[in-house]
Amino acid sequence: MEINKVGYTVVINGKPEGPYSLEELKTLNIQAGTFIRTPGMDDYKEAHELQELRELLGFTYQLTAPQYFASFDQRLLASVIDYFFLLCAYVVLALLSFIVVEDKAQRITLALAGLPLIPLAKYIYGSVAEASEKQGTIGKRLLRIKVTDMDGKRITPAHSFGRNTAKIFSVMTLFIGYLYSFLNKKQQCLHDVMANTLVVKERLI
Repeated sequence: MEINKVGYTVVINGKPEGPYSLEELKTLNIQAGTFIRTPGMDDYKEAHELQELRELLGFTYQLTAPQYFASFDQRLLASVIDYFFLLCAYVVLALLSFIVVEDKAQRITLALAGLPLIPLAKYIYGSVAEASEKQGTIGKRLLRIKVTDMDGKRITPAHSFGRNTAKIFSVMTLFIGYLYSFLNKKQQCLHDVMANTLVVKERLI
């Protein structure tokens, strides 16, 4: 599809209007901070974030810090979803192991002994997923939230592992480190503050 045939939805006076073609955008009073969306975009972006509009209207790219942060209940639900899927995977693996182990007592011992591996799996999975292109685990992606640095950028694997390691301190404070998000304007938990990270959500327009 050619760029000039893309339908641009523009937020004007707080309401989405359009779609407009690229040529039609020239006739509108588009500012660098005007929210615009195309059919292929998950969310609205400011005009200066779109390369074709920078070229058309002469804007320069300006990094905009995140302004929309995931709430505690969103983050908690995302974690519950992640643990649910990990637990399902663990149950499947445990049932497969029963094919080899026939003794009932040994089966119970094996199933219980492996339970501590679930938090470890969550730690590894979370660290890898949050540093990936999607910037979040399955739970976070379902709730459309993601982990970023303080500028809204994707974090590195080392940064992600550091953030998830810092969760130890949030737990050691009797989970007060998690409740700290209620006292923080950016809704950061203690481990987010330590790692200089944010958990952000999509804009609400």
